[in-house]
Amino acid sequence: MRDAILLHPDDLVCVAARDLAAGATVELPTERLKLLDDVPQGHKIARAFVEPGQPVLKWGQTIGFASAPIEPGRWVHSHNLAIGALRQEYEKSTAIPDDPPPLPGYSFQGFRRPDGRAGTRNYIAVISNVNCSASVARYVADRFTPDRLREYPHVDGVLAFSHGNGCGMEFGGEHHQILNRVMGGMARHPNIGGYVLVGLGCETGTLGYLIDDQRLVQISGVNSPSSAGNRPLVLSMQDLGGTQKTINEAARLVENLLPKVNAARRETIPASEIVLGLNCGGSDGNSGITANAALGVASDLLVACGGTAILGETTEIYGAEQLLTRRARTPEVADKLLDRIRWWEWYAGVFGCTPDNNPSPGNKAGGLTTIYEKSLGAIVKGGTTALSDVVLYGEQVRSRGLVVMDTPGLDPVSVTGIVAGGANVVAFTTGRGSCFGFKPAPVLKIASNTAMYERMQDDMDLDAGVILSQGRGVAEVGEEMFARILAIASGERTKSEQLGLGDAEFQPWILGPVL
Repeated sequence: MRDAILLHPDDLVCVAARDLAAGATVELPTERLKLLDDVPQGHKIARAFVEPGQPVLKWGQTIGFASAPIEPGRWVHSHNLAIGALRQEYEKSTAIPDDPPPLPGYSFQGFRRPDGRAGTRNYIAVISNVNCSASVARYVADRFTPDRLREYPHVDGVLAFSHGNGCGMEFGGEHHQILNRVMGGMARHPNIGGYVLVGLGCETGTLGYLIDDQRLVQISGVNSPSSAGNRPLVLSMQDLGGTQKTINEAARLVENLLPKVNAARRETIPASEIVLGLNCGGSDGNSGITANAALGVASDLLVACGGTAILGETTEIYGAEQLLTRRARTPEVADKLLDRIRWWEWYAGVFGCTPDNNPSPGNKAGGLTTIYEKSLGAIVKGGTTALSDVVLYGEQVRSRGLVVMDTPGLDPVSVTGIVAGGANVVAFTTGRGSCFGFKPAPVLKIASNTAMYERMQDDMDLDAGVILSQGRGVAEVGEEMFARILAIASGERTKSEQLGLGDAEFQPWILGPVL
């Protein structure tokens, strides 16, 4: 049990492992520090005198530059540390880690779909392609209450996927393609056993274009993807005569789907079929030390099983991308990541902001000062294996191993893209206490500190704060996390599922002008 943690021998700061008062003395491996300020848990303490303009290192990397003289023992935060400009030297594929030793024998109880993929849940979806049909989708889903679904115990629910997009955009443009990838990804998602598409009829994002562009077919027990004439169930409000008639017809179609989707049964499936989405929200100074670090262990174990981990939130990779390019399997993969980083610099500048606008007031209250610092702790979720690929937002993930998906840092938007890309389980770390669910993928919520976990046990599934509060090992907690991922994939309900969360978080990324 330590008062402060030194993450790298070159660091100019250490991290308070609990609330510390001015005048206290903390022991580090090579020195003792007397604190000159009160320092909250997760915040930084200077180890040495730092001149203004001098880079401040944490994790052995620059997290910012001193904006005022900093004495040893001082609290280091926004009042004396600023982001500054990094001059990165990128190495590409210079430190590709060896593949981890295979871990055979791990499995879960899931739903094997006709296309070969594995689901961890079994929902029916009513998918609106445009905001004009959003209420129809929601009203249809609302009809199928738990009482009404009682005779279909193998159906987890009926979901409405509605959003504020679908028109006022360039036909076939980037905005349209993003929306198509997301809706197509949800329709073909392995946690969806059947679906109905609902549109207005005159929108830019036509259902016909969506079906052809995404090569959509009806799935699960409804039709085999290889059979002829298996186009999805499609409804147009204008063709059917308006709102109520469309609601009634869509509800009838869902009624027909229910017994077919309910026929699915869980079976033993190798853990290699898990696609794990990695996301963090409401991070704090503990996140990179506890929850994210342990999730990195779980990610490595999954990759060793032959599975896939998707690391999103490119805006929370910014400033740490140099660590991932070294691990890229090929220089081409490294270049794909750097292209996304440069795009974000341009995109943020278009709107007069910078990537450092990402850390929220809550992040800063929890000890994170700059985006560089936040990113260095965030990428730890991706573990230590090679970076296999970099994909666009909502793009189908086809590579095994660690994959980066280009998503914003905003949690609902990020997770929407990650799940549309194929994640059938999501692990979500939080330090401040994000209350998040996302159907159709179960979301394992992991607390970075014990105080928050104990305060919010109704929402948190696992306390990684025990790494600090009880002195437990990161590897031990990561192994426990991996076991929970397998259990949740097999049907164990997460806290967000128990609370009924996850119906309102679907939020595709809006990119470009609204015309």
